[in-house]
Amino acid sequence: MAKLYFRYGTMGSAKTLNLLAVAHSYQLQQKKVLVLKPKLDDRFGQEAVRSRSGLEKPADLLVTEETRLAPEVVKPLSCILVDEAQFLHPTFIDHLRDISRDFNIPVICYGLRTDFRTQLFPGSKRLLELSDSIDEIKNTCHYCNRKSIFNLRLVNGKGVLEGPQILLGAEETYLSVCSSCYHEQTRV
Repeated sequence: MAKLYFRYGTMGSAKTLNLLAVAHSYQLQQKKVLVLKPKLDDRFGQEAVRSRSGLEKPADLLVTEETRLAPEVVKPLSCILVDEAQFLHPTFIDHLRDISRDFNIPVICYGLRTDFRTQLFPGSKRLLELSDSIDEIKNTCHYCNRKSIFNLRLVNGKGVLEGPQILLGAEETYLSVCSSCYHEQTRV
């Protein structure tokens, strides 16, 4: 039986690089892969699934809350790969769970676990509830050598705890940090 996977890590932990490597491996074996990403993620261009290392692949489908994959699209697939899964609506996560079970196709979702306030994203919460396999992609703290577990949002170079949950950005906006450095940087 195929599984629903959630592979999470802090920003800069090579989640998308991992996704692109998995896609490449399947394609080398002449297997059909579907690469999805949330429509709202337009940091590197609307359709680009791009790693900070510079590797890039166009998304096969941009996902919204209403998106559903028809059986004729799913049946020929060997795998479904999802980038930025934290931004998916929980009902779409349910749909992916059904696909993995009903069509025996692995679905591998990559994303952040929590936001800059250390709160679960709705998509990540649902993935933690439903996934057959949950793996952390580890990274080190920007300030020290401990393992990073939080994403620190910066405004004018200072850590903040206020603002919208979703604010797209990269290193200019977010840093991966350990718990101690997170609390030190957000102390008022």
